[in-house]
Amino acid sequence: MDKRRISKRKIYRNLTGWLFITPAFLCFLVFLLIPAVMAVAMSFTSYNVFTPAKFIGLNNYIRAFQDTYFGIAMKNICLYVLMFVPSVVVLSFLLAVLLNTKVRGVKVFRVLFYLPCLTSTVASAIVWKWLMNPSSGLLNKMLAAVGAPPQTWLNNSQTALGSIVIICVWSTLASNIMIYLAALQNVPVSVYESARLDGAGWFRQLLHITVPLVAPTTYFVLTMALIGAFQVFDQIYVLTSGGPAHATTVPMYMIYSNAFKESQMGYACAQSMILFALILVVTLAQQKMNKESLV
Repeated sequence: MDKRRISKRKIYRNLTGWLFITPAFLCFLVFLLIPAVMAVAMSFTSYNVFTPAKFIGLNNYIRAFQDTYFGIAMKNICLYVLMFVPSVVVLSFLLAVLLNTKVRGVKVFRVLFYLPCLTSTVASAIVWKWLMNPSSGLLNKMLAAVGAPPQTWLNNSQTALGSIVIICVWSTLASNIMIYLAALQNVPVSVYESARLDGAGWFRQLLHITVPLVAPTTYFVLTMALIGAFQVFDQIYVLTSGGPAHATTVPMYMIYSNAFKESQMGYACAQSMILFALILVVTLAQQKMNKESLV
């Protein structure tokens, strides 16, 4: 009897667990796994919405590597990643350190720094478009107030990508600051007290205590920043539409254009697979470097 009761309890427990995970699994299956498999299959076809899909092998991939504009998009995204990822990781860490100090009113500043995370990326991009307006933007008025020359920001091919980086860093800082702040508050206070007794100053404590102890958090923030950087789309769609002169054209925007503007679904799927492979390689390389640094 006891064994039967135990087996019934196990069956009931397992069924309960499956019932709880079934909705999430169905959402994953319908909205992620099945579309991903379909995208891989369509990347080998000439599917263009209006005609039936026809298998063409690797033609879409060959076309992508021969596409001059796709090459420009890959170059732009690499430049964007090199500017965006170090900036967002370093700034979010330093701001989290400042917000972790015990001073009066620090909770108000934490709320203020978190507000951008609550704002839609599209809405904030529209505000930034007004701020960076060459003729009537607030940023140029501030530059004029200090005697600096006005900038064309998003309207100049030399500064457009850098302007996008500034906007994306601003919109991404909030969530990363909160992640770092949570990690910093878990560092034992006794470690800092011992360091102060040994004569270590603030900078040495930061370098030799804080940075090593939050290294796992830095790895997480760095990984998420890398993946998010390769998938940037909202700000470019709203602000520049890939211009001027393709200076801000990135793979995600090209995939969108080919899929929904040019109706070349097969070609867009091939480009998305190339982007996925690039993200996978960079993430695995970063993971390997992190493991080697911990050894």
